[in-house]
Amino acid sequence: MSHCIAILGGTGRMGSGLAMRWASADETVIIGSRDRDRAQEAADQIRSRLNRSVSLSGSDYVGAVGEADIVVMTVPFTVQLKTLKTVREQLKDGTILMDTTVPLAANIGGSATQTVAPWQGSAAQQMAAHAPDGVCVVAAFHTIAAGRLAAWPDEVDGDVLVTGDDTEAKSTVGTLIEKIPNLRAIDAGPLEMARITEQLTALLISIDIKYKAGGAGIRLTRIDSKPGVLT
Repeated sequence: MSHCIAILGGTGRMGSGLAMRWASADETVIIGSRDRDRAQEAADQIRSRLNRSVSLSGSDYVGAVGEADIVVMTVPFTVQLKTLKTVREQLKDGTILMDTTVPLAANIGGSATQTVAPWQGSAAQQMAAHAPDGVCVVAAFHTIAAGRLAAWPDEVDGDVLVTGDDTEAKSTVGTLIEKIPNLRAIDAGPLEMARITEQLTALLISIDIKYKAGGAGIRLTRIDSKPGVLT
């Protein structure tokens, strides 16, 4: 089953990387930006890099969300709630809101290897607290480096930890993740576990700096190739 995916913050490395990977997997993708022209320019650049016909377009935030059944939040933590407020009325009942946000201290002038603590416990829980009723919040992609996703056509690999309170929504997200070759979705539990998975981003940044890995990730052992998130 294909989806219409709106990626908010889609002109950044994480957003454009996901847009490129999913468009290449024949998903319908809309890059959302505050500036419609900038979003369309990003879509044109991605289409040129893929060098084939794909279902990819650009729009402002409101226009992108209005057409989508899956909305992916890839904006910095400092504008997460502001962005959600902008599109709140366009989020339809049953929409999956996938949050990749990490509350890195770097967003407020601190270190990229440290995080701040949202009152709700995590950025994803903060999102869920302000999302409309009927919208399923799922957190993912905290263990995949944005630079690796954006480095097309290089392969990206690793495990993506998925947290959320709705089993069906997590399964949908897991299937979407595994449309990107060499990525595996792992059910990491309810949304409250995002307070831990978000911290892994800061840990991986620290490891990446020490070992100059160019985008360190994780791979869990002793887990079957088809994890529970897809069942």
